[in-house]
Amino acid sequence: MTTPKNNLNNCATCPVHNKENLIKLGLSLDEIDYVITMAGNPNTGKSTVFNNLTGLRQHTGNWPGKTVTRAEGGFIYNEKRYKVVDLPGTYSLLSTSTDEEVARNFILFGQPDVTVIVVDATRLERNLNLALQILEITDRAVLCLNLMDEARRNQIEIDVRELSKELGIPVIPASARRKVGMNELLAAIEEVASGKYVCRPHKIKSRSAKLNHAISNLSAKLAKHFPKLPNLNWVALRLLEGDNSIIEAVQSGELGSINAQTETAQA
Repeated sequence: MTTPKNNLNNCATCPVHNKENLIKLGLSLDEIDYVITMAGNPNTGKSTVFNNLTGLRQHTGNWPGKTVTRAEGGFIYNEKRYKVVDLPGTYSLLSTSTDEEVARNFILFGQPDVTVIVVDATRLERNLNLALQILEITDRAVLCLNLMDEARRNQIEIDVRELSKELGIPVIPASARRKVGMNELLAAIEEVASGKYVCRPHKIKSRSAKLNHAISNLSAKLAKHFPKLPNLNWVALRLLEGDNSIIEAVQSGELGSINAQTETAQA
């Protein structure tokens, strides 16, 4: 894997996850180095990838205050301890359902060290909709291009290197049912988590000038209250769209806790 060497800060290997918010979400982070989350559309083989990574070191429960099931597990790789959270399968992060809200809020407020986006190689165009939404929130991601055996059987060819270049993140071809590509996926997760690979994800650029102006103005106001808050433009867009969960996070001060956590991590 080609690994960019530039733009690394003095603490490139430090975890970036928001410990305070993850604990609020019910996670135990004792003796954990990195937090990984897994996202994807339903029926992409995400659970199979999760099982391959965690083996028997997993358990299930519900998200706090939700009836949505949460699966989490762990693994050790190159002497580092990883917590893995399997998010509900969703088609978007627009918070139109409880599953989408849970997945979106975990990535946004939990700030996992790596988000593994599992996609179906036979339905790549449809699956990339969610991937692009995730890359609007986080710049620390790996795309697991699953079901490659099915894609080859259907004579579907994918230029993995070009896809990685276009998305700005590592892309790992895999066939999880056969446990193919799992070692490469582990290596990619480690590189992104440790900061050895600096992702430069694709960002949507097709918004109108009027909308961009509104986002810019609101982002500037948010920055005054939360100067270290990541994803300012994304949060501003959600506020403009009337996203109730984001509005509540601003009003309750939850965004402020992200700000405080970021400052602590950078100190």
